[in-house]
Amino acid sequence: MRTGQTHLFIPGPTNVPETVRQAMNVPMQDMRAPDFGDVTLSLFADLKKVFRTKDATVMMFPGSGTAAWEAAITNTLNPGDRVLMSRHGQFSTLWAEMAERLGLDVQIIDVPWGAGAPVREFERQLAADTNDEIKAVFVTHNETATGVTSDVAGVRRALDENFHDALLFVDGVSSIASIDFRMDDWRVDLAITGSQKGLMMPAGLGILAVSEKAMEMSKTSQMRRAYFEFSDMVNLNSGGYFPYTPPTQLLHGLRKSLDRIEAEGLDNVIARHNRLATGVRRGVEAWGLELVAEHPSFYSDTVSAIRTPEDVDAREVIRIAYEDFNTSLGSGLARLTGKVFRIGHIGDLNEGMCLTALSVAEMALVRAGAQIEFGSGVAAAQTWFATENAPHQQLAVAAE
Repeated sequence: MRTGQTHLFIPGPTNVPETVRQAMNVPMQDMRAPDFGDVTLSLFADLKKVFRTKDATVMMFPGSGTAAWEAAITNTLNPGDRVLMSRHGQFSTLWAEMAERLGLDVQIIDVPWGAGAPVREFERQLAADTNDEIKAVFVTHNETATGVTSDVAGVRRALDENFHDALLFVDGVSSIASIDFRMDDWRVDLAITGSQKGLMMPAGLGILAVSEKAMEMSKTSQMRRAYFEFSDMVNLNSGGYFPYTPPTQLLHGLRKSLDRIEAEGLDNVIARHNRLATGVRRGVEAWGLELVAEHPSFYSDTVSAIRTPEDVDAREVIRIAYEDFNTSLGSGLARLTGKVFRIGHIGDLNEGMCLTALSVAEMALVRAGAQIEFGSGVAAAQTWFATENAPHQQLAVAAE
């Protein structure tokens, strides 16, 4: 028998705030009613603020972030188009597999799992592409499997410095609304996210923002599509409607989620994620364990992938945390299975929750055979939260 609260510290789906959950508890409604746009039209406008774009077109497809991947590809590219991608984790690998399945000529750069997107190698490949055969560059902004954030702005510079006209695709599923993302400033052409991450919602909406350039290309793209047709979506979205049945309850929840982000302030949301992530990382360091991310410049503020000692199976750590302490930690994916567990610190989160994650992880690690000192990680995080970067100190600095 389980008592008390079951703790969720995976990098998605994330915790749903109670106000968002309650907002979704509404009766079914007519999605063709004359006033349905009263629910939806403001969502498109306010999602633009989260993507930090003024000119892009925002769409919401019932589905996950993977659905948004497919919509982005099939509406803007053509069979046989060459695209430049890197594989440095499970999700960048899955994106490359999708591109291949959809008939693209995928030029892949493999880098270690723990590194970010290879900006310099992208730059070299773009410089060598004098005939502009590369039609798109794909960047996984935050690789959830490894806890690595890549330099999207650097990839944009590589495109600009080589006067290259390729589209810039960005997977922002576990970064947008949590880590600094600037669609217009970085001139991203297609940005993708999902409702179940920084937007603090259940899974069910694949959300993408599309630049004017990409929208123009969708008019001539020859890839087969039906459900994901941009023009169908845009034509009906203009009045607040959808070309098929939308998940109306999720739309009500999204309204409340966007209200929460607006009230906190997007810059403050991003700063909070950095503050909490830093506390978790200090805890990991105090344990004497390593992150998968190879360098602090790659550290993700939404998830930490933590290597267990060689004689400790990470799957056992995860099992003990779940079965003995009612806590879900993220598993190691693909080649990291059994070697890594993950702490998701994304969405509706605070210091106490991060300390709980570290405390439970310590108990699970010790039971699984790790030689770490009880309280060491918690104490390191407490020191960070309580003294070195306290909220009142931030406010005082801002006031000065």
